Amino acid sequence: MQIIKPGTQIPFTRYRHIAVVLSTVINLAILAFLFVKGPVLGVDFAGGTLVHLRFNQKTSIPEIRQALSRINLGDSVVQDFGQEGANEYLIRLEKTSAELGKLGEQIRAALAQQFGSDRFELRRIESVGPKVGKDLRQRATLSVIFATIMMGAYIWFRFQLRFGLGAVIALIHDVLITIGALMLANYEFDLTIVAALLTIVGFSVNDTVVICDRIRENMRRSRRESLEKIINTSINETLSRTILTTGTALMVLFALFILGGEVIRPFAFALIVGFFSGVYSTIFIASPVILMWEKTAKPTRAAA
Repeated sequence: MQIIKPGTQIPFTRYRHIAVVLSTVINLAILAFLFVKGPVLGVDFAGGTLVHLRFNQKTSIPEIRQALSRINLGDSVVQDFGQEGANEYLIRLEKTSAELGKLGEQIRAALAQQFGSDRFELRRIESVGPKVGKDLRQRATLSVIFATIMMGAYIWFRFQLRFGLGAVIALIHDVLITIGALMLANYEFDLTIVAALLTIVGFSVNDTVVICDRIRENMRRSRRESLEKIINTSINETLSRTILTTGTALMVLFALFILGGEVIRPFAFALIVGFFSGVYSTIFIASPVILMWEKTAKPTRAAA
């Protein structure tokens, strides 16, 4: 199925300087925000205890706080969870508890005294120690870095070093853009988000492989053409495939985001942002890196 007519020549590389500058500024801003403020860490990474409550009648956060003040929970945060009107709440505790059953009974007793035992349901309670959270945080970071490097090495091995470098820079761009969007949307970072980032790395490099393969094929076929024209032609030739592949994936992700509920929504949001970024970075980041490498290498070869 051809969405883009054969012979179409959209001059993507003409806008490479604007795209590179814009992406660099955005990524630097995200890095600054990441180091100054940092992401909101979920229980998986920050440690602590998470309690999920659901009420069968409208309840306010101050009422829940008042009920919990009867027991010594230490520093705690009560927040809405789920869709508006779902009457679901999360209680986040900084302290961890080895006896989750006992803690759950204390919370049940305090809430039952305030609201009655038939008005609420304690849906889940989970706890992660600070050392475990730190270890998970380090392992998650390393997994994303390792996946990015391995994908770049694969592109290098299959094609050339310049293709691998372009792929790595594009993947770093996609991960940073997704992290920035998650921080902007105030979503928590947990193991689900790490899974989303790894999925984005795999999806983005898949699109890069398709375009790089077409660039290599056209370089063999049109040796007299400039690399800039070959890259433009290759992107245009694979554009229909990119739109169809990404479009079908995004339809599913938007359905998950809208209908999947609060638990799956951050995961779907991360993938939506990452997939859009993956298409952009393959066209406007990876391809220009290949072109800039060639333009830098030519004077060096001429001087030699």
